[in-house]
Amino acid sequence: MKLLLGIDLGTSATKTVLFDEECRVVASASREYPLYQPRNGWAEQDPEDWWLAAKDTIGQVMESAGVAAGDIAGIGISGQMHGLVMLDREGRVLRRAILWCDQRTGAQCEEITQLVGADRLIAVTANPALTGFTASKILWVRKHEPEIYARCAHILLPKDYLRYRLTGEFATEVSDASGMQLLDVPHRCWSEEILQKLDIDPILLAKVYESPEITGEVTKEAAADTGLRPGTPVVGGAGDNAAAAVGTGVVTEGNAFTTLGTSGVVYAHTDHPAIDPQGRVHTFCCAVPGSWHVMGVTQAAGLSLKWLRDTMFLDAVRTAEGMGVDPYVLMDRQAARVPIGSNRLLYLPYLMGERTPHLDPDCRGAFIGLSAMHTRYDMLRAVMEGVVFSQRDSLEVLREMGVNPQTMLACGGGGRSPLWRQMLADVYGCPVATTVSQEGPALGVAILAGVGAGLYPSVQEACRRFVRINPAQEPSAESSREYERYYQLYRGLYPALKDSYKVLAELGE
Repeated sequence: MKLLLGIDLGTSATKTVLFDEECRVVASASREYPLYQPRNGWAEQDPEDWWLAAKDTIGQVMESAGVAAGDIAGIGISGQMHGLVMLDREGRVLRRAILWCDQRTGAQCEEITQLVGADRLIAVTANPALTGFTASKILWVRKHEPEIYARCAHILLPKDYLRYRLTGEFATEVSDASGMQLLDVPHRCWSEEILQKLDIDPILLAKVYESPEITGEVTKEAAADTGLRPGTPVVGGAGDNAAAAVGTGVVTEGNAFTTLGTSGVVYAHTDHPAIDPQGRVHTFCCAVPGSWHVMGVTQAAGLSLKWLRDTMFLDAVRTAEGMGVDPYVLMDRQAARVPIGSNRLLYLPYLMGERTPHLDPDCRGAFIGLSAMHTRYDMLRAVMEGVVFSQRDSLEVLREMGVNPQTMLACGGGGRSPLWRQMLADVYGCPVATTVSQEGPALGVAILAGVGAGLYPSVQEACRRFVRINPAQEPSAESSREYERYYQLYRGLYPALKDSYKVLAELGE
């Protein structure tokens, strides 16, 4: 029996899942760890916590499954993207990792744009300079912690630190490296031009692989720590969204998924490096060799619904606890009783600023059309519709770029809501389905490991065989027409409020 191990290093926890050769779950375990916020807007974690979580969960799944270490044919790793891990010459961590959600690098983003040029930066790295990306974090450490930077011998991404601890190799792969803003995304290699202009020594960076390629083998030391067999191959793996794409079967042209988690993502596979010259969406290499993905992000998707739940629906939370059900199930039922358009109430989901398509940290959430007749149930439906309209904004940019997905999968916690999925189908104008498996990134990197180990001929073939899709929800032509009226009104609201958002932000300074 051949088994595959998928390790998913998230922001809140690391989850390890053991799959059989048919990609069925054999065992699963997760372990949480702290997030440090030493200042407002900062976010850091200790890489040692990631390694302890990985060791612990690997041991748990192997013990609970009762399998021999030699049964594991390959290992894949997924992880939170963009984080900065710095090691000295002996491979010791020099400081806590600066994470994707850290916002301290605004000045460095401006510096990068000036040094490279806005248009050239997008042409090479496929994205504008953003605080979340790794390059600006490197420049921040160089400026503010020069003694740390002087001792730095290796720069890694979070999941690649786990790879180093497992294999002793300094390696990464194209999907995660795309989010560092140092990769030539169209050509899938480090950009000599960008590194030179930013004065970053390429020797600091890991070797770049394609996602299913074997990057190293489990060392004797790591085997002793984890119970794995020395010599077990570890493939490149993928960043979290690219891994989720493989886990949901979005690996060919015309396929896409929408994630309704804390943030929202619209992700589409493309066989060519489609780049938006305005930088409104992200283009990264994907986990399928020779392919890319285009991705738009809504900052506060599920977060908007959570905010509403915690402020206006605590009674539903208490009722749900007594019934033993998820409070969102009850809220779903209540929202379903409100008509499309929420009785002429619109919601802008900009609680945390926005990325796509506005890239505006100053914009904020708003209800438009609120009157004395409205109830919290109208506001509930308006929030759900507003999030979907925001996701439609991302999809429209993709369509402008010639990326026009024909099928859509719904993922994340919000993807479990039948009402939200129907909204997506009606607003997008295409069928929306879900996958049978909920393992997402862990399954994705396990499939990559299977390809690297020779169990499957290709990523696409493995997904065709093992990723199973539930029946889709079809769009309603009548509902689509009704939603379109509200969406067109929604689209005009941000331009009308943009200047006011800026003034409001300045009032708080």
